Amino acid sequence: MPMLQKIVRSTIIDAPIERVWSVLRDFNSHDQWHEAVAASRIEGGERSDQTGCVRDFRLKDGNLIREQLLALDDRHFRSTYCIVEATVPLQRYVATVTLKPVTDGRRTFWHWESSFATPPGMELVLRDMVATGVYEAGFASLRRHLEQGRDARKAGIDPMPRALALPSRRVVVATYGAADVLRVEDGSCEPPAAGEVRLRPRAIGVNFIDVYLRRGWIPAMLAPGATPGMEAAGSVIDVGEGVHGFLPDERVAYVGPTPGAYCTVRNVPANWVAPLPAQIDDDLAAAVLLKGLTADYLLRDLGHVRAGARWLVHAAAGGLGLLLCGWARRLGATVIGTVSSEAKARLARAHGCDHVIVTPDYRFAQAVQNELGGADVIVDGLGAAAWQENLAALAPCGHWISVGQASGALPDIAPDALLAKSASFSRPVVFAYVGTPTLLRTRAARVWTALAQGDIKPPPIERYALGAAAQAHARLEQRASMGALILLP
Repeated sequence: MPMLQKIVRSTIIDAPIERVWSVLRDFNSHDQWHEAVAASRIEGGERSDQTGCVRDFRLKDGNLIREQLLALDDRHFRSTYCIVEATVPLQRYVATVTLKPVTDGRRTFWHWESSFATPPGMELVLRDMVATGVYEAGFASLRRHLEQGRDARKAGIDPMPRALALPSRRVVVATYGAADVLRVEDGSCEPPAAGEVRLRPRAIGVNFIDVYLRRGWIPAMLAPGATPGMEAAGSVIDVGEGVHGFLPDERVAYVGPTPGAYCTVRNVPANWVAPLPAQIDDDLAAAVLLKGLTADYLLRDLGHVRAGARWLVHAAAGGLGLLLCGWARRLGATVIGTVSSEAKARLARAHGCDHVIVTPDYRFAQAVQNELGGADVIVDGLGAAAWQENLAALAPCGHWISVGQASGALPDIAPDALLAKSASFSRPVVFAYVGTPTLLRTRAARVWTALAQGDIKPPPIERYALGAAAQAHARLEQRASMGALILLP
């Protein structure tokens, strides 16, 4: 049996680790930056960051190679892959790319190593091909790729390639109604206009507001024939005039007040877009961004969370509820949550809920008064069926925050209804709290940091294909889901 050889090469790249990783983690990006690669594609339409995906590429010397992504570790900036089939006689080839930040934080140490066997007599030729033609050439190629973008921006030139319209599949609301009104259509996405970023989402968040829009409860936001969805995570394709600070393939997430996220390519205003840290993968970003931003302003801006405060959180096993319960408790509050089943109660407790009320019929006020003596803050996504119970559950000077209406729209709340407890009521919208790029990035950074430090636990994620959006909606509105739901284009 041929003896295994090992090739090890390392270098320093003059760019922050997040920027280098945003290129290297994309298993199908090397034809855009490596001088030896002519063309590349991912087989079977899989995502280029999906473990197990296979890339089929052609070198400029004519050789053909198929490689499989074995592991992708965003926390440690590491990927491992192997050759499945090749016209180059590299046998049992397995390679690992690892990045580490240099001490000053603005440069990156890149370590690339592999092991492989060769036919007898070809050891030196193939060793030199891998070490020099692949690794050393790759280091130089990526430096040029990154430098070209920097030079272009310094000169006031847009480094993005200009492109024509791209095909885009999208989910549309054929007419207002039940989940089965959702349809998938083929269309196109034009090049971005001034101030826009064109994105390719890899994960799309599903939120209860999408259900409200599909039902026709907010017709001013979504007309029949339009596409729902308020958030997604993926990568930059190109940008419109006047947009700076983004590069092709950079990983980002967005959230915005105009629906349209259920699609495979989309243009959005640049001020909706925030970069993604490497340790937050696309699925998690799409599952928690809008909900995490909501939790942040509820805790800091409206609820003014403090040690000893008594919080009542409805739908405590949902995507928002799990984040809010854990974060509020971490910040010193005592949290009581309502859920509709014992399984959901177990999940809510595991994510930080101190007391859980199982109530399929929206009856909870007496239990809240017994357990806590009333709630200082109520976060209510239930709506019509629970409004009287919410009033009864409030403590004196309590604050009732309405963030949804899963059971139907709230009736008009007369000021005198709050008078007896000197209570207050608010009906906020998350987009008002992320109305500038600075606000969005600041709040998003707090969410990512809280996840990374363990202040909040990632929720369970239910994943559905884009074409199964109706199934995801049905699960959500039937109160059958736990955690967050996302669509995968």
